Amino acid sequence: MSRRGELDVIVVGAGAVGGALALALARDGFEVALVEAREPKPWRVDDEVDLRVVALAPDARALLDDLGVWASIAAARIGPYRHMHVWDALAPGELHFDAAEHGEAALGWIVENKLVQSMLWRALHGDRLGGVRMHCPGEVADIEDGDRGVTAVLTDGTRLRARVLVAAEGAESSVRTRLGIPFEGHDYAQRAVVAHVATERPHAGTAWQRFQPGGPLAFLPLADGRCSIVWSLPETEAARVLALDDDAFRAELGCAFDFRLGAITGSTSRAAFPLRLRLATRYVAGRCVLAGDAAHVVHPLAGQGMNLGLRDVACLRRVLRDARGRGSDLGVAHVLRRYERERRSDNTLAARGFDAIERVYGSASEPVAALRGAALECAGRLAPLRGMLADIAAGRR
Repeated sequence: MSRRGELDVIVVGAGAVGGALALALARDGFEVALVEAREPKPWRVDDEVDLRVVALAPDARALLDDLGVWASIAAARIGPYRHMHVWDALAPGELHFDAAEHGEAALGWIVENKLVQSMLWRALHGDRLGGVRMHCPGEVADIEDGDRGVTAVLTDGTRLRARVLVAAEGAESSVRTRLGIPFEGHDYAQRAVVAHVATERPHAGTAWQRFQPGGPLAFLPLADGRCSIVWSLPETEAARVLALDDDAFRAELGCAFDFRLGAITGSTSRAAFPLRLRLATRYVAGRCVLAGDAAHVVHPLAGQGMNLGLRDVACLRRVLRDARGRGSDLGVAHVLRRYERERRSDNTLAARGFDAIERVYGSASEPVAALRGAALECAGRLAPLRGMLADIAAGRR
């Protein structure tokens, strides 16, 4: 597809989204270069479980399987969950999902972010089916966008020319800033406190979420029998919780979780990260496109951040393959706009939906609590509605 000396696609950023995209396009026969500022630290089985975990949906697993990395991830350390249980601290009504209702072995898999990135990085370096030109360490110093191609000028003076450039280097994307693409959204004035905890009773392969005034609390099942917690709290509360000694933290966490798994018997060190909603106002600028957190950052209450990014990968891969099949220039507006229309619409709908859920379920108002309790109870009793919600989370619709 590419002319001599010219690439098809430059991918900037080798996180899960950028790494998956570069590997997918190379496997499809495109000429690809990957630019990454620093080599990711390798995942090691003897390391403590990383505090940053993701809940991978079935469609994300299918993509990673297609890229030949899922088997390595699954053999390393994953926590499948067959059930999901959601309830409200201020109102009756509970919602339960069961993989068996959908004929699936699992609803999803709790995986360390570091593990996904590490296995993709390993595959990129060992890929014999379609090589990726690696530029690491490498950073983009300038972008020259033209009618016939786009050139990325790296800080070491290297010039890479391609049909398309994809910015996938995360929420603080320097490429997005360089392209002048602003984002909409707001800070939640919350921080997500994360840790791994041991509990008196087993997690039973269940992902648990309790909505509380101030933010949701999730217990996610790890492969070693512990749970990874994501506790969204107002910033002052998060600072207070981080400062608690271990015994006080476990007692308060157990109370916040309604002791659904009994007492909290052990905990790791804690960390916290700020929560924001960020939606790029557009995904395309000339021959450059955004993907993953460079385009959208959502509230972690549904654990969908990486899933949305991998859906970007699947969509852009399909769009570029279709364009090649028609003999079209990969970087022309009508090709890239197709990707933008599909993914910006879906990502915005998902982000606004998570935002609405956070606002409604974070309210301490008694009338609001009564309404949301009734909504949970209704959803729990209606199998078609429950199935629809599960399909959305799994990426099946």
